[in-house]
Order: sequence, then structure tokens, then C-alpha cells
Amino acid sequence: MAVKNPYTISFGKIPTKYLSRNFIIDSIAEEFGSDEPDEQIFKLTGIRGTGKTVTLTDIERKFRGDDDWVVIGIRSDSDIISEIVANLYSAVPFLTKFVDANLNLSAFGIGLSISKKSPVASIDYALKVLLQELKKKKKRLLITIDEARKTKGIVDFIQEFQILIRENLPIFAVVAGLYEDIESLENADGLTFFLRATKYEMTPLNITYIRDDYQNTLNVSYEEAEKMAFMTKGYAYAYQTLGKYMWDSKEETMTSEVLRAFDDVLSEKVYKKIWSELTPKDKWFLSFIVKKETMSATELLTLTKKNHSEWSIPRARLAEKGIIDIETRGEIRIKLPRFREFVESQLLD
Repeated sequence: MAVKNPYTISFGKIPTKYLSRNFIIDSIAEEFGSDEPDEQIFKLTGIRGTGKTVTLTDIERKFRGDDDWVVIGIRSDSDIISEIVANLYSAVPFLTKFVDANLNLSAFGIGLSISKKSPVASIDYALKVLLQELKKKKKRLLITIDEARKTKGIVDFIQEFQILIRENLPIFAVVAGLYEDIESLENADGLTFFLRATKYEMTPLNITYIRDDYQNTLNVSYEEAEKMAFMTKGYAYAYQTLGKYMWDSKEETMTSEVLRAFDDVLSEKVYKKIWSELTPKDKWFLSFIVKKETMSATELLTLTKKNHSEWSIPRARLAEKGIIDIETRGEIRIKLPRFREFVESQLLD
């Protein structure tokens, strides 16, 4: 039987070869696990393909292995509070018994209809009562929300979440989303609490770890593994994609076929979507930026015949979307692997 490829290009699936975001996961676990946690909600953010979903899945898996925790994953476009109550009723046996004996949640399609009990009018109240029962049993609830964006359900949840933690109830949350989606939530009216919550950015993976993994897994030379690692620029999805096609090729050096497959997947799975969301002005500035691997801001403004104020807004948008790196003052670098080649191909169409 052939050995299964340890890399995967399926979004959100934890591959066999996975460079875990241990610092983030351990930091969240340590904070949530403390007797008196200072924070009960964290945010994960980054562009597509940086490992937000995989990290969220790893966090869920870590807490599900602890009997003191109940973990529920919720879609951001759902009626989140109702979904939490329904999941608690169906997944936690002692809460199932409690609801059937004490609460009439028939108005929400949950549990038995108890004729002797008046229907609970508020789903928020139902969640509060269930959290009180969890607290009595010394249990904690972790809610995870992936691909979070500004919806009525998530705004209502965050507002209610703030009330619940003020009442010292054992509810915790990790919310993951794209930069712009998390920012829209942070800036929503009444969500100052969410704005102040700690945010972890999915920064590039360690190039040394990628190199060592490629060398050990793909049986390529140190030099070849290093060249491949630098090509990924630490971008998590690129690391998986290049590893997958090198494994399939069974070659000891990167071939033109592997590079073509690498480019095709990044283009179809990630870059075309990113490109479609850029404004015409963003694309126009990028057409100059991609002429070089690194360009000074002065050179860009000379080439484009624009001033700093005209560049400032596209600059902020391109940096926010994770396309350019502007951390070094006065310098502009393309942050995504092989994105220069992708942009050049788009400009030719």
C-alpha cells in the first residue's frame, strides 16, 4: 500500500505534516485554564491560507481532551445563542436532564414541552441558566466561531457574552476571521469589549522549521529544502502545497511541473479571490510594486508620479490584506509567495 501524502491542500483540514502554532494555542489554553482568567475571548486573524481554521481546530481538539470543558463550534451566520443552547441540550447529558425537568424551551424547538412550566421567553435567559448549571458542575464552555464576519447573530452573541462574563459565568470564546471581517466587528457599535480583546495574527511560519520538515519528509538535500522553504515565504498554505506536489513528484529537486502545480493551486485557491477584492487603484499600484522583489516607497512614488497622500490608503489596504510587508520603514515587499508572477499574469489578460 502506498504511503499517504502527509501534506494537504484542503482548507481547514489538519494535515499529517503540520507546523502547529504552539505559542498561540498554549497561550490561550493557559489563560482559559487559569482559576481567574483575565480574558475570556480571543481573536485569530490573517489572510486566506495562513492557518486560522487549522489553528482553531487544534484549539478545539486540545480542549475536547479535557473533561472539564464543553466545546461547541458555531457558524457565524447562524442564530448563535440559540445554536449554543440547542447544542448544550443535545450534547451534555446532565443539561439534557436538567432542561427536561426544569425548563420549557419549546418556544425554541428545544427539549420536551413541559405543560406545568411556562415557556421560557428569552433564549438569552436560557443560556444563562444553563451556564449556571455548568458552573455548579465545575465545567467550562468554549465557543469557537470560524470565518467570523459582522452578522446580527454574532453581534448579539458578543453583546450577550459581555453580560455573561460580568456575571462570572464560565463561557469562553475564540473567534477567527479575515483581517477586514474582524475589523468590521471591532468597529461595530456596542462592541468596544471585543475591540479590546487580544488578537493573534497568523504570521508567517518559521522558515527553519519548514526547511527541516522538507528535508526530513521529502528526502531532499539541505540546500534544496532551504530553497523550497524560502519560496513559501512562511505562508502556511504554500508550505502545504509545495510539500504535496514535491511528495507526489518523487523528485529530489523542484521541477518545472512542481512549480507549475504550485502556482496553479495558489492562483485558483487563494490569489484570484484576493485579486477580485482589490480596488482598481490597489491593482494599479501593485502593477508597479511587482516590478521588483523589494521597492522603496520613494521609488514607487517616482514611478507612479503620485504623492504620499495618494499612496497612503492603497498602502494600508494592501498591507491589511497581507499582500505587502511595510514593517521596514520606507520599504515595500511582496509578502505572498509567487504573487509577483500571479499579478504579472493578471496584467497580461
